[in-house]
Amino acid sequence: MNSSRPYLIRALYEWIVDNDCTPHMLVNAEYPSVQVPKGFASDGQIVLNVSPSAVRNLHMDNEAVSFDGRFGGVSHTLFVPSGAILGIYARENGQGMVFDLESPELDEDEAEFEDIVESDDDTPPPGSPPPRPSGRPSLKVVK
Repeated sequence: MNSSRPYLIRALYEWIVDNDCTPHMLVNAEYPSVQVPKGFASDGQIVLNVSPSAVRNLHMDNEAVSFDGRFGGVSHTLFVPSGAILGIYARENGQGMVFDLESPELDEDEAEFEDIVESDDDTPPPGSPPPRPSGRPSLKVVK
Protein backbone atom coordinates (compact mmCIF):
# COMPACT_ATOMS: atom_id res chain seq x y z
CA MET A 1 0.00 0.00 0.00
CA ASN A 2 1.26 3.50 -0.83
CA SER A 3 2.32 5.87 1.93
CA SER A 4 -0.45 8.24 3.03
CA ARG A 5 2.04 11.07 3.63
CA PRO A 6 2.01 12.62 0.11
CA TYR A 7 -1.80 12.50 0.00
CA LEU A 8 -2.06 14.21 3.39
CA ILE A 9 0.50 16.84 2.37
CA ARG A 10 -1.50 17.73 -0.75
CA ALA A 11 -4.82 17.76 1.12
CA LEU A 12 -3.50 19.93 3.95
CA TYR A 13 -1.84 22.30 1.47
CA GLU A 14 -5.14 22.79 -0.36
CA TRP A 15 -7.07 23.18 2.92
CA ILE A 16 -4.63 25.81 4.22
CA VAL A 17 -4.72 27.80 0.95
CA ASP A 18 -8.54 27.55 0.72
CA ASN A 19 -8.73 29.14 4.17
CA ASP A 20 -6.57 32.10 3.06
CA CYS A 21 -3.63 31.06 5.22
CA THR A 22 0.06 30.66 4.39
CA PRO A 23 1.23 27.03 4.09
CA HIS A 24 4.65 26.31 5.56
CA MET A 25 6.51 23.01 5.34
CA LEU A 26 9.05 21.78 7.88
CA VAL A 27 11.70 19.79 6.00
CA ASN A 28 14.56 17.52 7.06
CA ALA A 29 17.32 19.21 5.04
CA GLU A 30 19.67 16.25 5.58
CA TYR A 31 17.34 13.65 4.04
CA PRO A 32 18.80 11.99 0.91
CA SER A 33 18.02 13.75 -2.40
CA VAL A 34 16.71 16.92 -0.70
CA GLN A 35 17.69 20.01 -2.68
CA VAL A 36 17.27 23.16 -0.57
CA PRO A 37 19.59 26.14 -0.10
CA LYS A 38 22.08 24.90 2.50
CA GLY A 39 22.81 28.25 4.12
CA PHE A 40 19.18 28.60 5.22
CA ALA A 41 18.83 25.33 7.15
CA SER A 42 19.20 25.29 10.92
CA ASP A 43 19.86 22.12 12.94
CA GLY A 44 19.30 20.06 9.80
CA GLN A 45 15.83 21.51 9.22
CA ILE A 46 14.34 24.27 7.12
CA VAL A 47 10.89 25.87 7.09
CA LEU A 48 9.64 26.66 3.59
CA ASN A 49 6.86 29.09 2.71
CA VAL A 50 5.04 27.28 -0.09
CA SER A 51 2.19 29.73 -0.60
CA PRO A 52 1.14 30.32 -4.22
CA SER A 53 2.49 33.88 -4.03
CA ALA A 54 5.91 32.74 -2.75
CA VAL A 55 6.72 29.92 -5.18
CA ARG A 56 6.59 29.16 -8.89
CA ASN A 57 6.12 25.87 -10.72
CA LEU A 58 4.85 24.04 -7.63
CA HIS A 59 4.50 20.33 -8.32
CA MET A 60 3.33 17.81 -5.70
CA ASP A 61 3.16 14.10 -6.44
CA ASN A 62 3.59 10.87 -4.49
CA GLU A 63 7.38 11.05 -4.73
CA ALA A 64 8.23 14.65 -3.91
CA VAL A 65 7.36 18.33 -3.81
CA SER A 66 9.30 20.59 -6.16
CA PHE A 67 9.16 24.31 -6.91
CA ASP A 68 11.18 27.43 -7.62
CA GLY A 69 11.63 29.89 -4.78
CA ARG A 70 13.75 32.88 -3.83
CA PHE A 71 16.16 32.92 -0.91
CA GLY A 72 18.02 36.12 -0.19
CA GLY A 73 16.87 37.45 -3.57
CA VAL A 74 18.39 34.50 -5.44
CA SER A 75 16.17 32.02 -7.29
CA HIS A 76 16.58 28.33 -6.37
CA THR A 77 14.94 25.14 -7.58
CA LEU A 78 13.92 23.02 -4.60
CA PHE A 79 13.23 19.29 -4.54
CA VAL A 80 11.85 17.69 -1.38
CA PRO A 81 11.07 13.95 -1.26
CA SER A 82 7.84 13.24 0.62
CA GLY A 83 9.75 11.39 3.34
CA ALA A 84 11.74 14.53 4.13
CA ILE A 85 8.62 16.57 4.93
CA LEU A 86 8.26 16.59 8.70
CA GLY A 87 5.15 18.74 8.80
CA ILE A 88 2.85 21.17 7.01
CA TYR A 89 0.96 23.91 8.82
CA ALA A 90 -0.64 27.33 8.48
CA ARG A 91 1.69 30.14 9.57
CA GLU A 92 -1.19 32.21 10.95
CA ASN A 93 -2.55 29.70 13.46
CA GLY A 94 -0.23 26.66 13.45
CA GLN A 95 -2.98 24.29 12.32
CA GLY A 96 -1.72 21.39 10.26
CA MET A 97 0.05 18.10 10.81
CA VAL A 98 3.44 16.83 11.95
CA PHE A 99 4.69 13.53 10.53
CA ASP A 100 6.89 10.83 12.01
CA LEU A 101 10.52 10.88 11.00
CA GLU A 102 10.79 8.62 7.97
CA SER A 103 13.96 6.76 7.15
CA PRO A 104 15.09 6.75 3.53
CA GLU A 105 14.09 3.82 1.33
CA LEU A 106 16.49 0.90 1.55
CA ASP A 107 17.21 -1.47 -1.29
CA GLU A 108 16.20 -5.13 -0.75
CA ASP A 109 19.64 -6.26 0.54
CA GLU A 110 19.84 -3.39 3.04
CA ALA A 111 16.26 -3.96 4.20
CA GLU A 112 16.96 -7.68 4.76
CA PHE A 113 20.11 -6.81 6.73
CA GLU A 114 18.14 -4.28 8.84
CA ASP A 115 15.52 -6.95 9.63
CA ILE A 116 18.23 -9.37 10.77
CA VAL A 117 19.97 -6.75 12.92
CA GLU A 118 16.70 -5.58 14.48
CA SER A 119 15.58 -9.12 15.30
CA ASP A 120 18.95 -9.86 16.95
CA ASP A 121 18.79 -6.69 19.08
CA ASP A 122 15.25 -7.42 20.31
CA THR A 123 16.05 -10.92 21.57
CA PRO A 124 16.85 -10.95 25.32
CA PRO A 125 19.70 -13.21 26.45
CA PRO A 126 18.61 -16.72 27.50
CA GLY A 127 17.51 -16.94 31.14
CA SER A 128 16.89 -13.20 31.51
CA PRO A 129 13.56 -11.93 32.85
CA PRO A 130 11.04 -10.62 30.32
CA PRO A 131 11.24 -6.85 29.63
CA ARG A 132 9.01 -4.66 31.80
CA PRO A 133 6.85 -1.87 30.43
CA SER A 134 8.57 1.50 30.71
CA GLY A 135 5.76 3.12 32.69
CA ARG A 136 2.90 5.35 31.67
CA PRO A 137 2.84 6.70 28.15
CA SER A 138 3.21 10.44 27.86
CA LEU A 139 2.26 13.02 25.29
CA LYS A 140 4.09 16.23 24.51
CA VAL A 141 2.71 19.35 22.81
CA VAL A 142 4.85 20.33 19.83
CA LYS A 143 4.50 23.87 18.52
